[in-house]
Amino acid sequence: MTLSPAARIALRAVMILGLAVIYVPLLVVLINSVNADRAFGWPPAGLTGRWWTQAMDNAGARRAVLTSLKAGFGATAAALVLGTMAAFAVARYRFFGREAISLVVVLPIALPGIVTGIALSNAFQVVLKPLGIGLGLFTVIVGHATFCVVTIYNNVLARLRRTGTSLEEASADLGADGLQTFWYVTLPALRSAMLAGGLLSFALSFDEIIVTTFTAGPGTETLPIWIFNNLFRPNQAPVVNVLAAALIVLSVIPIWLAQRLSSGTRAVP
Repeated sequence: MTLSPAARIALRAVMILGLAVIYVPLLVVLINSVNADRAFGWPPAGLTGRWWTQAMDNAGARRAVLTSLKAGFGATAAALVLGTMAAFAVARYRFFGREAISLVVVLPIALPGIVTGIALSNAFQVVLKPLGIGLGLFTVIVGHATFCVVTIYNNVLARLRRTGTSLEEASADLGADGLQTFWYVTLPALRSAMLAGGLLSFALSFDEIIVTTFTAGPGTETLPIWIFNNLFRPNQAPVVNVLAAALIVLSVIPIWLAQRLSSGTRAVP
């Protein structure tokens, strides 16, 4: 399609405006994390690194980061197992209701977070509370895994469809059993897709707040919840800005790696 010069200029302007709406606020947060003014006056009167030192010395923030890391790793591990198994079932087998599995797996991430949170909270109260299991880190991991499994499922399913079954059939023809074929042929082909999905799952879990609010117990405070609870406390405002800036920087890493891994493997004819 050929566009006129005026249309190209208009598209560039709209693109720049859209990117500015997204990234200018993030840039402001990054600058405020080193703003010497506690009230974050603009433009900054000076730059300082003391807010970063205060953030590292804040015991509540450190506990929240540790809780988020535990929840992220736990949810990612569970999603890797469940998402990979579901992708294999859909891509490699034919059975009644196969097409409905994709809808069932993808639905949690399509639903509003508050709906998922309320549903999970009610389910935990009905199922787990009679067993003596209250809301806490375990329920947070389960709640996060419900939507993290989608990224694993989509990545693995796409890779299975791209690679086909020719290499697996060749391995079987050469005498390898099912376990050997999976370990030496299938898993290496899926490894980058699983890692990319795992990185995205961890990023989704680490910054989730809505589902966490409904599934976390009184003593379970993840980093997003800690930031929300301290957002309007004047004494904690510099620390909140530092943690938000750190999350912005750290979030770029898994997303960039996931993009590189997802696009770096060619399909096998």
